[in-house]
Amino acid sequence: MLIPDILANAGGVVVSYFEWIQNLNNDYWEEEKVLEKLEKTMVKAFNDVYALCHEENCSIRSAAYQLAIKRILHAERLRGNL
Repeated sequence: MLIPDILANAGGVVVSYFEWIQNLNNDYWEEEKVLEKLEKTMVKAFNDVYALCHEENCSIRSAAYQLAIKRILHAERLRGNL
């Protein structure tokens, strides 16, 4: 199985987000906590994409894009933009 680029590159983005959160809160997380949170986030992301892949009977890459678009649309609806 090939992991789609959108998932393979997400780890660095997630850790950057964690750093941003720490800076906002003037907080510091130990490496163990960062890795634990990263694993939890990435495993959930993969499982969500993999489930959609089987549900839609499409490639895992296509499922990753579909899920991303669905989440963006959901967020925009919550903000009242759609």
